[in-house]
Amino acid sequence: MITFVTTNPGKFREVSAALAPLGVRLRRLDRAYPEIQADRLRDVVTVAAGIVARQVPGEFLIDDSGLFVDALGGFPGVYSSYVYRTIGPAGIVTLMNKEARRGARFETVFLLGRRGRPPRIFRGVCEGSIARTPRGRGGFGFDPIFVPRGSRRTFGEMSVEEKNAVSHRARAAEALARHLGRRLR
Repeated sequence: MITFVTTNPGKFREVSAALAPLGVRLRRLDRAYPEIQADRLRDVVTVAAGIVARQVPGEFLIDDSGLFVDALGGFPGVYSSYVYRTIGPAGIVTLMNKEARRGARFETVFLLGRRGRPPRIFRGVCEGSIARTPRGRGGFGFDPIFVPRGSRRTFGEMSVEEKNAVSHRARAAEALARHLGRRLR
């Protein structure tokens, strides 16, 4: 059993659903940890891992995710959580009002750690675009404005299963599951 340290129940639902069919079980620890301000998601989880390793016995999983909008120079990126809390999806749509280029990507970085062991990092990316208006009530965060490549619907209009078929978080979970499968042999 791996302890997923997150205050976000939506992330826990998605990651648990993605890993369960692969035989990986998670338990959620609803605890915040300090996140440094950095330019890369990887740096945020690497610093946090040292703190979490002292607080959580056994294996733990932490993550950082971000929405990177091309026309906004990658903003909000590593600041996605703060931007979500301050201007939300509607604010990003407003910033994009006059933009013809709507390309964006979601990225997730997972860190699997345990005190006394070097951490392992797993990354997932989902390319897509920013919708002209928020659509859907599913998911969380910027899901109502992100349309994954090859779809006409936003993540907010998809079920967890549909989102997990293409999402950045599910791709990071698949990489983690591959690692765990190799390690268990």
